[in-house]
Amino acid sequence: MSNSETTMWSTPYDIIIVGAGVAGAALAHALSTSKRLNEKPFRICLLERSLAEPDRIVGELLQPGGYGALQKLGLESCTDGIDAVPVRGYAVVLDGQPVHIPYPDAREGRSFHHGRFIQALRSKAKQAPGVEVIEATVSELIECPVTGRILGVRATRKAEGAVEKEPFFADLTIVADGCFSNFRSSVMGQAAIKPALKSHFVGLILEDIQLPIDKHGTVVLVKGHGPVLLYQIGTHETRILLDVKAPLPNDLKQFIIDEILPQLPSSVHLALHRALDKDRLRRMPNSFLPPAEQGGHHTKEGVFLLGDAWNMRHPLTGGGMMVAFNDVVILRDLLTGVRDLSNWKEMARVLHKWHWKRKALASTVNILSLALYDLFGADDEYLEVLRIGCFKYFERGGECINGPVSLLSGIVPDPILLFRHFFAVAFYSIWVMFTHPYPRTKRGSSKPVMVVPGYDDYPYLVLKSISVVSPYLLNYRDFVMINKNGWLCSM
Repeated sequence: MSNSETTMWSTPYDIIIVGAGVAGAALAHALSTSKRLNEKPFRICLLERSLAEPDRIVGELLQPGGYGALQKLGLESCTDGIDAVPVRGYAVVLDGQPVHIPYPDAREGRSFHHGRFIQALRSKAKQAPGVEVIEATVSELIECPVTGRILGVRATRKAEGAVEKEPFFADLTIVADGCFSNFRSSVMGQAAIKPALKSHFVGLILEDIQLPIDKHGTVVLVKGHGPVLLYQIGTHETRILLDVKAPLPNDLKQFIIDEILPQLPSSVHLALHRALDKDRLRRMPNSFLPPAEQGGHHTKEGVFLLGDAWNMRHPLTGGGMMVAFNDVVILRDLLTGVRDLSNWKEMARVLHKWHWKRKALASTVNILSLALYDLFGADDEYLEVLRIGCFKYFERGGECINGPVSLLSGIVPDPILLFRHFFAVAFYSIWVMFTHPYPRTKRGSSKPVMVVPGYDDYPYLVLKSISVVSPYLLNYRDFVMINKNGWLCSM
C-alpha cells in the first residue's frame, strides 16, 4: 500500500455507500440515526459523483406504501417545501372513458420533482451524525489480492487539486449507484444478470392542465402503443411519460403528434403541443432486473448492491422508490443488530434474511409491474382481449378495484392476493369476450356495427380463449414460483 492508503486504513469507516440517490441517501440517514447493538454509532462515508440537483423524468411518484416506509425512516419531511402533490389514486382511460381507482381508506402517496426530493434526502444525510458526504467519482473497488474481499473503493474528489483515485476503506461497502451501475458485474460475479430492456419512457412537463380526476395519476391506454402516464408534480406542472417500444422512431416528435396525441384526453393536446415546441424530449430506458440473492459463494465478500443497481421493475406502476425505501427499513433493522460488519459469515446471514424479508412487497410489485405493462401495452388481438377484460374488471368496482390497487400501492403486499386477481382478470376477460358486444363488419357494408356473440361464434371463441390464456399464464410460469413459505422466489 502507498503511504496515503496506509493512513486511510488506520482510520476506516464502518460503511461506505456509493451513490447518494434515493436508496443511498436514505440508508445513510437511517443507519446513522439508529441505535446499534454495541452502542457505537456508525461512521459512514456517502460518496456521490455530483451533488448538484439531478434532472430526471422518473422517480417522481411515491406510492402510499413508499410514503409509509418514508415515515418509518423519519424522512417524511423530505416531501415538505418542494411543492409536492398528494396522490389519492388512479384514473385508467380507455377509448376516452376513465375508470376511477382510488387508494383504499383515504390513503395518499406523493408526487414531486425528482431532483428536489433527492436534494431533501441528501440534506437529511448531511445533517445525520457520523455521516460524511463527499462529492467524488468512484472508479473502482479495492479488492484484497489474497482473499478477493472488497476493502473499500478508490474515488476522485470533485474538488480542485484532489488526489486522483483516493482510497476509502470500510468494513462494508454498499453500492447504490442506480440503474446504470458500473459495479453490478464486479459485485455479483457469476450470479450477475443483465437487465432486460422492455421499452423507453419519453418525458415532458405539461403546464396548467386538468387531469380527468384531480390528484390522481392517469394511465391512458393507447391502441398500438404502450401506455401514457400523467401525474401532477407541482402546482402548475404535470409530468407526461409516453411508453415507446424499441426501436425508437427517427422523429420522436412527429411520432407523438401523429400516433399518440390523438388518443389522449383533449385537455392535454394544446399543452403537449407547447411542450414539444419548447422542451427537449427526455428518454429513459425501462428495464427489468430480478434480484439474485447476495452473500453467497458467487458474489464478492465485503460488498453488496442496493436499489436499482440490484433490482429493477417496469416503472409503469411507480414502485421503484417504494421498494427502495422498504429495503432501507429492513436493512436498518438488520444492520444495527450486527456486532462486526467485517465478519462476512454474519453479514451473509443478514443478506439472506433481507432477501426473504423483502420478498412479500418486492415480488408483488415486480410481477404486477410486468403483468400490467403487458396488458396495458397490448399489441396483438389476444392481449387486446386481456386489456379490455382488465378494464372491465376495474369497472366492476368493489374488491375488483380495492385488491389490485392495494397491491400496486404497497398497502397490502400479499402474493396470494396477487395471484387471485391475476387469474380472476384472465378468466373474466374470457367471459367478457363471450358476452359483450364487439365490432363486426357485415357483408355488403364497410361500416362495423356492434354485435353480441351468438352460439355460432362459440367454437371460434373457445379456440381463441385458449390462445388468449395460454401465453398469459406461461409467460409468468418461468419466473413465478411459490416456495414452502408461500413467497415468490424468483422476483
